[in-house]
Amino acid sequence: MSSQPDDSAIRAPAAARRGLLGTAIVAVLAIAFVGAAIGFVGFLSQLRGAETKPARHADGIVVLTGGSSRVSDALELLAGGYGRRLLISGVHPTNGVSDISRSLPDNQSLLGCCVDLDRSAVNTRSNAAETRRWVHERGFKSLIVVTSNYHMPRAIAEMSHAMPDIALIPFAVVGDKWRDEPWWTSGTTLRLLLSEYVKYVAVEMRVRLADAGLDLAPEVSDLPAGPRRPATAQAN
Repeated sequence: MSSQPDDSAIRAPAAARRGLLGTAIVAVLAIAFVGAAIGFVGFLSQLRGAETKPARHADGIVVLTGGSSRVSDALELLAGGYGRRLLISGVHPTNGVSDISRSLPDNQSLLGCCVDLDRSAVNTRSNAAETRRWVHERGFKSLIVVTSNYHMPRAIAEMSHAMPDIALIPFAVVGDKWRDEPWWTSGTTLRLLLSEYVKYVAVEMRVRLADAGLDLAPEVSDLPAGPRRPATAQAN
């Protein structure tokens, strides 16, 4: 009489393999979580908690639209002589200089002489591409970058990649809400920071891969089909 195989002996190796796989998955998830947490802390450490004037002057100033007081702060820097010209990048196509001047009546003369408008940019990457075009057209070698503090790491990553030959000087705009309450006490601010951190990590990965010769998301050529000048407050 032949002996029948013991079912428990057959099931034991399979159960052991499943246990090892489960342990490995948990370990990988735990490592990923710890790495993401450490990265988030590093991201937060880059954010300015107070506004400080740029350490030096630059040839030009660029402000990325999308946050409160960014444009007014950039105009203050221009008025203070921190740059010769200002590019407002990401202006809505239907907005003109008159719309900006109505909201900033104290800067009429600057808007008329020294401000250029970019209506093409729709995100941070295209902000960088349009800024590169403007900088090279003007022959600038240094640039003050004005944007919100939480957006600055991603903006600098994009602009450093687009313009490795240009010296970038960050000026982080700190909103009233950021100053009035700790970010961890506000669910809205926490969600904003987590979202920005994910976008920042994605940009860093894309840029590093591109620098290594593996461009998974090549930029659409920003070379103009013909002669082109930036949209300006007045012909100059």
